[in-house]
Amino acid sequence: MNLNKVIIIGNLAADPELRSTPSGQSVCNFRLATNRIWLDKNSRQKQQETEFHTVVAWGRLAEIASQFLTKGALAMVEGRLRTRSWQDASGNKKYRTEIVAQTLQLGPRGAKMGTTPKDQSKEEIPIIEEPSTESAGKEEEEIDVKEIPF
Repeated sequence: MNLNKVIIIGNLAADPELRSTPSGQSVCNFRLATNRIWLDKNSRQKQQETEFHTVVAWGRLAEIASQFLTKGALAMVEGRLRTRSWQDASGNKKYRTEIVAQTLQLGPRGAKMGTTPKDQSKEEIPIIEEPSTESAGKEEEEIDVKEIPF
């Protein structure tokens, strides 16, 4: 069995960019920044490291991301990793690893750069999922344990 799953929670580094493919499919790119904070063993100083992640959302999820996310907003993305490669103008092979979003959870309104007002901390946070191609237009079926091949 294989698993390609990523869950990250971070702040948007810039406003999302919404585009359309030639066939009319919506695609939205944005970058999430995640921080790691630790105490240096030798100097006892607090250290911080920021990692930037490129996220790609498709279809309705892309439209929602572009409509509701802004620079600094807190968001949780659940998806899968994908690495693309291409050749630049000089003939050098380039690589980019991205997170293809399958679920997007928006942070509380006004929650930017890790600050949440007390009156908004109890607000319901919506979870937006990409519809799977198998279940699009179908009702959820109960799985019979006898049908599982292992």
